Amino acid sequence: MKLLTHAPGLLNRMFGALLLSVLLVAPAFAEAEPDSAEMLAEEPTLPLEELRLFAEVFERIKTAYVEPVDDAKLLEDAIRGMIAGLDPHSSYLEAEAYQDLQEYTSGEFGGLGLEVGQQDGFIRVIAPIDDTPAQRGGVKAGDLIVKLDETPVQGLSLSEAVALMRGKPNEPIVLTIVREGVEKPFEITLIRDRIKVASVKHRLLESGYGYLRVSQFQVNTGKELGKAINSLESKGPLRGLVLDLRNNPGGVLQAAVEVSDAFIDEGLIVYTEGRLANSELRFNASTVTAAPKVPMVVLINAGSASASEIVAGALQDHKRGLVLGTDSFGKGSVQTILPLTSDRAVKLTTARYFTPNGRSIQAQGIVPDIRVEEAEVRNLDNADRVKERDLNGHLENGNGAAGVKNSADANLVERDFQLFEALNLLKALVILQPPLTQG
Repeated sequence: MKLLTHAPGLLNRMFGALLLSVLLVAPAFAEAEPDSAEMLAEEPTLPLEELRLFAEVFERIKTAYVEPVDDAKLLEDAIRGMIAGLDPHSSYLEAEAYQDLQEYTSGEFGGLGLEVGQQDGFIRVIAPIDDTPAQRGGVKAGDLIVKLDETPVQGLSLSEAVALMRGKPNEPIVLTIVREGVEKPFEITLIRDRIKVASVKHRLLESGYGYLRVSQFQVNTGKELGKAINSLESKGPLRGLVLDLRNNPGGVLQAAVEVSDAFIDEGLIVYTEGRLANSELRFNASTVTAAPKVPMVVLINAGSASASEIVAGALQDHKRGLVLGTDSFGKGSVQTILPLTSDRAVKLTTARYFTPNGRSIQAQGIVPDIRVEEAEVRNLDNADRVKERDLNGHLENGNGAAGVKNSADANLVERDFQLFEALNLLKALVILQPPLTQG
């Protein structure tokens, strides 16, 4: 073949490197379960023609590209492209990206506060994180970012685009965004900040009706949720709870299990299936449960992904609460971090999630029990309406006191239509089926 004429030494080096890589990986395979080893042994032999083609392309770039290219860079680019071709969530993590991932799961990192993926060469916003520059600046789930400052996003890898979005606190960046329903691209200027994310927030919407907001799933989210429930219960008996998972991009799987376990006292929460035996896991609820009886409404939308879909799916399948909102994102795959060196790793999709009833979340998402689109809540102007209390000489009501003002967090509920509907639904559930006394 032409390859042997032009680069016989290169071919030998490539096959030598391939053999070396197999030898380096072999110890990990040796520790695999017997079933996994048998499965790997049944894999077809290496495609020699494709390997020769790879070596040919490598050599053509080395000899014909307009500028000299370093061998190590070419091989790293090949690794990056090989993994990127698998699915949108698998990636090659170089030192900075690996560090960023560790910071993200710990709850503190720098940047804009965006969970993003790649779509058709552009950056797609999965969800803005609460109380971050992105959320405050009006970035929405589903937005496509087409330019970062003056740099077009198309042609950049996801890690390269994320690197451009990161920077020192107080440095501005201009995002050019394409949004469904908006005719032309538009710009949003954000100021970078040090992102410290509190994964759980809570408050009372009205006396007896609690609100739990989980913005992402971090290592300590389960513990934070337990503290939040205790705090709400300290203010009086809970009659109902709204669990808000909207624009929650996911995070740590174990945290999603712990959050689900706070409301479910028995049965399966989630299970995973993959090709390797150690990727097939089952997570069950424990009997130690923070709020097993309180009526619930769970809020989701298109920005609810991964771990948040696990929680919504588990509560829905167990009929533990009603799910309200719009269809979730549909990320039902498991990514495993496989370290390669001390500062590099591969994030590889290794399994799929399934809800307790065996539903796959992947590319379908969680369909709400009650569909409520995002909308604006506005009160009609009733200032010109005459009521009984406005009439001269009207009778008092006999209760001995003026009407008591509602203790609801009016601002939050009034500006959020989905939350407004969730609270009304929760009240109906409590009226029709009062919660059992917890013991």
